[in-house]
Amino acid sequence: MNRQGTKVPVTNLRSLLHSLVLNTEGDDVTVRQLLTAIGRRAYGPVLLLLGFIAVSPLTVIPGANWFVATVTLIFALQIVIGRKTPWLPKRALDFSFKRNLLVQGVGASEKYAYMVDALVRPRLHFLTEAPFVQVVGLICVLASLITYPLGLVPLGPLLPGLTVLLFGLGLTARDGVVVLLATLSLVAAMFIVFHMLPQLIGLWPF
Repeated sequence: MNRQGTKVPVTNLRSLLHSLVLNTEGDDVTVRQLLTAIGRRAYGPVLLLLGFIAVSPLTVIPGANWFVATVTLIFALQIVIGRKTPWLPKRALDFSFKRNLLVQGVGASEKYAYMVDALVRPRLHFLTEAPFVQVVGLICVLASLITYPLGLVPLGPLLPGLTVLLFGLGLTARDGVVVLLATLSLVAAMFIVFHMLPQLIGLWPF
């Protein structure tokens, strides 16, 4: 919570963006501060945050795509095993970056957030509950894993990042239709990986 005591409950994409700006301050911001800003006791807002970072200008930081994929992988595995609240190692929580990149990303995304939120509402909510939420976690694991090779290609991680964002939005807003759309996004990302596999192998530095 910031000095003014502002706290925005995260219920959709707009509220996530507002909370990130209102509840952080200073020149630098850490992953711990971001999680505190949105409330780290539920997986939906956390996945929504990670998906937003994955498709935002924050990924201009070298290695950011792989870092976000690793954090997403850790969270997604916890969803699969049924852990009640998300956990991250201290080193990941202390990772920091310039707050102005966050503010720029929020500003660039806000107009799209209005359009997205206008289409989201509670429906097929059983797809956002157990056991389907464990399936969501497993798909997010796959999205994280394919981000590693796609991170070698400009804009390559966009589709798996969008997958995580949509899953986070679906869980947060209890919208099963968005969950289904997220699954289609991952299918498209996997198609690209298989189609580009020879080129990706050639780009891999090890």
